[in-house]
Amino acid sequence: MRCPNCGSLDTQVKDSRPTEDSNAIRRRRVCLTCQFRFTTFERVQLRELVVIKRNGRRVPFDRDKLMRSLQIALRKRNVDPERLEQMVSKIVRELEGLGESDISTDTIGEVVMAHLRELDDVAYVRFASVYRNFRERKDFEDAIAELASEEDGKAAPPQRK
Repeated sequence: MRCPNCGSLDTQVKDSRPTEDSNAIRRRRVCLTCQFRFTTFERVQLRELVVIKRNGRRVPFDRDKLMRSLQIALRKRNVDPERLEQMVSKIVRELEGLGESDISTDTIGEVVMAHLRELDDVAYVRFASVYRNFRERKDFEDAIAELASEEDGKAAPPQRK
């Protein structure tokens, strides 16, 4: 493992333990060159996922990009970082479990929104506003009405743009 401080490949694992959800191994490492300490996470990867963008481009799936977009949606929301990490792991496992290596951005967006809907309504609307490309106030009102109807037990089908 390359040291993020000096770039040396001469690092040593000092401690290993599973994460709370046991879906990853947390390793504390030390660089033997500069003595910098850092943490890495090791996860099981069932298959290499490729994201098919709306314009047809194909790019490798990036778990960190998913995490960043969810952190933006959850900014200033009272959600435990460990819950976010667990949700990202569930989303990735669900995508890997679809049985396909090629996943469309639409599929990813719908899976993410389903998980966000359960976690935090405000984050759900924030994410939906970008994913569904909201253009006017009515788009927000429709998303909020969709959430309200689900809470009332009248699950409305998602509105697609």
